[in-house]
Amino acid sequence: MDKKLSINEVRLKLEYYCSYQERCHLDVVDKLKQLGISKPEIDEVIVHLIQHNFLNEERFARSFARGKHRIKLWGKNRIVNELKQRQISAINIKCALTEIPEEEYNETLDKLADRHWESITETNPQKKRKKFCDYLLRKGWESNLVYEKMKELEATI
Repeated sequence: MDKKLSINEVRLKLEYYCSYQERCHLDVVDKLKQLGISKPEIDEVIVHLIQHNFLNEERFARSFARGKHRIKLWGKNRIVNELKQRQISAINIKCALTEIPEEEYNETLDKLADRHWESITETNPQKKRKKFCDYLLRKGWESNLVYEKMKELEATI
C-alpha cells in the first residue's frame, strides 16, 4: 500500500533527483507525475527547484551538449533535435552549442570519420560510401561536412 508523500518529502526527493544529474523541466515533470503529484503541486515543486538552483534549463542544455558531443560523439544536428524533444528553448539551445569549440568539433569529426571509414569492410565503393554517410548523418553531423569528409577519404584510396 502506497502512502501519499507530503509536499516536503516530494521536494527533498526531487532535490536529490536534480542534484546528482542535470535535469530538464520535462524530466522533472515526468518524475512528479510518476509520483502521482497533482498539477498545482507540480508547479509549486518546480518553482521551488528553480528558486533553489536545482533546476536550470540553460545549465542542463550546456551540460547535455558537452556530454553528448564528447562522450557519444554526436554532431550539432542530433544535439539540437534531442534538446528540442526535451522542449528546451531556442535561446538555450544556441547557448548550449557554444559549449563545443569549432576546433574540437572538427577534430571529433575527423577522428570519428577516419575510424569509421577504416572499419567498413564493404568492398563495393558505392555501398561503402552510403554506409559511411548514413552513420555520420545518424550521429547528427551536418551533411556538407560528411560529404566533404567522404570525398577527402576517398581521395586517399
